[in-house]
Amino acid sequence: MGYLLGIDEAGKGPVIGPLVICGCLIEEEREDELKKIGVKDSKLLFPKKREKLFPKIKEICSEFLAVEITPRQLNAEMDILNLNQIELARVAKIVNHFSDRNPKIFIDSFEANTDKFTEKLREILKNKNLEIISENRADRKYPVVSAASIIAKVTRDGKIKELHKTYGDFGSGYPADPKTISFLQKLDEKEFEGIVRTKWSTAQRIIERRKQKKLEGF
Repeated sequence: MGYLLGIDEAGKGPVIGPLVICGCLIEEEREDELKKIGVKDSKLLFPKKREKLFPKIKEICSEFLAVEITPRQLNAEMDILNLNQIELARVAKIVNHFSDRNPKIFIDSFEANTDKFTEKLREILKNKNLEIISENRADRKYPVVSAASIIAKVTRDGKIKELHKTYGDFGSGYPADPKTISFLQKLDEKEFEGIVRTKWSTAQRIIERRKQKKLEGF
């Protein structure tokens, strides 16, 4: 019995909240079941549809692993690594977790040069002989990657809802969202580190403006 492992992420661009990377493992013969329930790239589905598919995907999966990278972790690691390197380490963690099943791996590459991305990943895997298919927009082509994208997105959305309960409605958390920017401008500096990705240019601009205002106050 062969296995397929799909890997995708959710929340790479936001300035608020975690980044979630998911690995979805299924028996190869069950791939058609994913097609039948209508899995797609999570970005092509409405939130209610994603939430409806989430438990169905979990039933079809042999196992899945969702890895959360918190803003605090991103802030610390980006002092020495870039975002792609941080993500790559988590992807390797997911692949290594399932390596004993010897799965065929499908990844939505987060680098334009997919061959180079594959080489970088293989270098840090325990089992370097695994078959890896890394493509841009793989979540629109391979159902197992679509499934992983949905799990990652629903998981992240759940984390954002929890943050809304604690901090109030900050919108989507994306830099282009006016509600998010307004929230960041008013957020207490002590709370920045816990939910804001301070290495993002949007956050850095706001932090810099605050510093300037403090200097102007002297």
